[in-house]
Amino acid sequence: MNQPRYLTIKQALLRRIDAGELCAGDRVASENELAAEFSVSRMTARRALDVLSEDGVLVRSQGLGTFVADERPNSNLVEIRNIADEIHERGHVYRSQVLALNVVLAGKKQARQLGVVDEAELYFSRLLHFENDMPLQLEERWVNPHFAPGYLEQPFGVDDLTPSLFLNRMAPLTEADHLIEAVASTDFLTHILQLTDGEPCLKVSRRTFSSLGVVSYTHLYHPGKRFRLGGHINY
Repeated sequence: MNQPRYLTIKQALLRRIDAGELCAGDRVASENELAAEFSVSRMTARRALDVLSEDGVLVRSQGLGTFVADERPNSNLVEIRNIADEIHERGHVYRSQVLALNVVLAGKKQARQLGVVDEAELYFSRLLHFENDMPLQLEERWVNPHFAPGYLEQPFGVDDLTPSLFLNRMAPLTEADHLIEAVASTDFLTHILQLTDGEPCLKVSRRTFSSLGVVSYTHLYHPGKRFRLGGHINY
């Protein structure tokens, strides 16, 4: 099946950015110019620009035009999405490495966040996510086994299967809590994320809920200089 025309425009602009034809701060063709170039309606061209703006790739300024945003990868703060999908939509290559996948006993913090008793058995996973072979995110996740039977048997890292994708299939997401903070890098984070000495990390702590309760509690660590969070909100 032919893909929607706005995706053709989106992918073409991403290729131009990746090739260096468009750099951070450069003005992008207008809706009318894109509509003429790709032989589509102005509405279709606008949708392509809107999607890239929501992804943080472009910045739209009223009366001035649309510009290429900061070159760091962007994750949408408002919408929780599978990291593999985000990376593929930027036209880049995704892969992950499983560092841990086992049963642990809940500490006081994990028990409180997940609503279980202290030392209850939890599933724990630690994955390193890569974009174009550069580490982009270290994910540490504690999971309530009640909502995720078979979690420890999943082939994470194969065919873009991530913990987030699997859990959303088992216990569809209904709400989430976020806490975002800058943290100093430990020796482990500096090594695993390939940071420069003294480079800070961006840490996202997240609880995800299904209709029946708290499914998981997660720490996400990102290189501070190679990643940012953003999003677009309509009022």
